[in-house]
Amino acid sequence: MKKVFYLRTCDTCLKIIKKYNLKDWEMREIKINPVTEEELDEMYKLAGSYEALFSKKSNQIKLREINPKTLQEADYRELILDHYTFLKRPVFITDKEIFIGSEKKNLDALRGFFAELNG
Repeated sequence: MKKVFYLRTCDTCLKIIKKYNLKDWEMREIKINPVTEEELDEMYKLAGSYEALFSKKSNQIKLREINPKTLQEADYRELILDHYTFLKRPVFITDKEIFIGSEKKNLDALRGFFAELNG
């Protein structure tokens, strides 16, 4: 399995995706084709928590008056399934690894993954 979950209106996602040869990766635009429960649970297995997959920058947090500090794992899961902006993105997932979001630590790990893959 090689999938990338992204948002086509997210410049950061597009900039990251453009750096890599993804011709044999499944590209999933999450607004058009939302994450399924099974896919989210697969991400969870690799990430270790739903919170790691949750975008605390989602505009829905203010709109819904959500206090992220009060959320539990089940809440993160429900919210991600409920609205695409709650998924931190992009998410690159393989059978064994997951790379979540655009933080420097993640991008460094992703760069290393592709360097090793193309090594």
